[in-house]
Amino acid sequence: MKPQYQARQEAEQEAKKDLVSQFIGILFALLPVLGILGINFDWFTAEFIDSLGILISAIVAFVINAYTIYKNHYSGKRAREQNAKLKEQGLK
Repeated sequence: MKPQYQARQEAEQEAKKDLVSQFIGILFALLPVLGILGINFDWFTAEFIDSLGILISAIVAFVINAYTIYKNHYSGKRAREQNAKLKEQGLK
């Protein structure tokens, strides 16, 4: 059984991946609709949509990792105070 915080983190990550997948799905659905309407863009292809999905996923992963690193290295004022208290009590 997973700890509650780990399960919550995994659920949040899945939600973000699902959001990216839904956005890419909308773009894929839009592609034939635009074709039927006679609106054609040379750059708006399935390969472009796939690349966009990879780019968005990479950006989301980078932001999550950067935020996690920031939060785990006691960078904020409140975090520094907490770190000092832990050191005073010999817990760190």
